[in-house]
Amino acid sequence: MPIDPTVAVGADLGSTTFSWTPREVALYNLAVGGAADPMDTVGLQYVDDAVPKVLPTFATVAATFNASEPPTVSFPGVDIDLAKVVHGSQEVRVHRPLPAAGTATTSTRIAEVQDKGSAAVIIQESTTVDEAGEPLWTARSSIFAKGEGGFGGERGSSTRVEYPQREPDHVLDVPTLPQQALLYRLCGDRNPLHSDPGFAKAAGFPRPILHGLCTYGTVCRTVVDEILGGDVAAVAGFGATFAGVVFPGETLRVKAWEDEGRLLVTAVVADRDDAPALGNVVVTRAQ
Repeated sequence: MPIDPTVAVGADLGSTTFSWTPREVALYNLAVGGAADPMDTVGLQYVDDAVPKVLPTFATVAATFNASEPPTVSFPGVDIDLAKVVHGSQEVRVHRPLPAAGTATTSTRIAEVQDKGSAAVIIQESTTVDEAGEPLWTARSSIFAKGEGGFGGERGSSTRVEYPQREPDHVLDVPTLPQQALLYRLCGDRNPLHSDPGFAKAAGFPRPILHGLCTYGTVCRTVVDEILGGDVAAVAGFGATFAGVVFPGETLRVKAWEDEGRLLVTAVVADRDDAPALGNVVVTRAQ
């Protein structure tokens, strides 16, 4: 049986210790569109040789930055073909501004396995601490596995965001590069869905697609740059669901509503009649 929730839920996926330097931070920032204008001195802070600005979404790649092999979906009670899997959602909450270099340890467990009938959703939770054991960030992510539901598990609760019934306070158009996925894969995500045309075709796509986490980081970086004055420390949390496919080179249209100390955001693909890209985006402002 590909999924056995009695084994999977609560399973300890172990811990990993890793380090990063300003080089990894700068490469990640470039991969999500930072420093696009070489004459913008604020944007150039993303590639500062000594202390580049660190987006909170760097937490999504810090532990796996040097990975060189495609990921697998084989956990206790879960064994799924990678071609059936897409990233469902991601949330990161930072406990303080992230340093440009450091060593940390991440511990991960399977928090939930949801049965959506035609698909399964596997939710992981992780905590990351520095060398002194002090919290750096916590994260929650889900993967959506097509055709793997129907195993008799709980359906799970909804995380849908209720958006204000008014025009957004901010509308921003954000271009991506044709080679954006190839750049982002250097941050450790070697899934061939984003680089191999044959693999993408077998998975049902006409060409390789942009990593969901690249879209996620790009939208966070856009919010920081265009709404929060370039202050990466202004974001305490960033969560989103992956609502659709983005192809490298397309333009994202980001809409944001101010909402009592947070921002509610959507991102669509402007080049395809506003096809959904990210939904249920909540940006929690630092206090």
